Amino acid sequence: MKLSPEEKAARKAAFRAMSPAAKADHIFTYYKWPIILGLITLLIVGTALHRKLTERQPVLYTALVNVAVGSDLQAELTDGFLAASGYDANRVQVYLYADLYLSQDADTVNQQYAYASKMKVMGAIEAKKLDVVIMNREGYDLLSSNGYLMDLADLLVEKHGLAENGRLAALAAPYLTENQVVLSDNLIAYQLNEAESHVVATEAVANGLLLTELPVMQRAGITEPVYLGIIANSQRTDAAAAYMQYLLDTP
Repeated sequence: MKLSPEEKAARKAAFRAMSPAAKADHIFTYYKWPIILGLITLLIVGTALHRKLTERQPVLYTALVNVAVGSDLQAELTDGFLAASGYDANRVQVYLYADLYLSQDADTVNQQYAYASKMKVMGAIEAKKLDVVIMNREGYDLLSSNGYLMDLADLLVEKHGLAENGRLAALAAPYLTENQVVLSDNLIAYQLNEAESHVVATEAVANGLLLTELPVMQRAGITEPVYLGIIANSQRTDAAAAYMQYLLDTP
């Protein structure tokens, strides 16, 4: 009901005449829900703004596949790269997908985990949010055969010109590793009896970097073969090449 000017004036006068405690009780009684909703809105907006202002933007997306590392090596693979490259670690980050497991022969216990990891890797690649993978031989073989890894010789020299004076290419040369990439596979046609034999056409591509002998890996006690690969559709090849050089140069 709309109040007349006289009624509004009388209510204002009555409110002014109240004690501070009575005023607070009056406000809480009649306006508590708008106040509570306003505070909740303010909290939500403030939290979102704080997250936006403090969120560290990824300069590189990396993943560990079938490789477990300790906290010291994980720090060297992330914040160590930022420090060596002159980045402000308060503003940017190396995003790391850890504890991924890829296998063609996963047992019953690990099958769901392997499937979830495969979906995560494929989703990250599709979203172009995966650049560098550090992996064991099994993970390397799987990613290579499916064509997910970039030709590192192509990256270092031909397309991007990232090897200034050939230094990075020279550093990487002793560790470059070839693996098979499947060009064609008639398995489905063979299973459907549409082909007389199962034929797989492959080619060898230098798409891996053997890391095991590097000082950064030796300090961490890594003894099994561990490889680095760069995802073929990476949008951050400059940063990926700088990451390779960081690992190769770190004493």
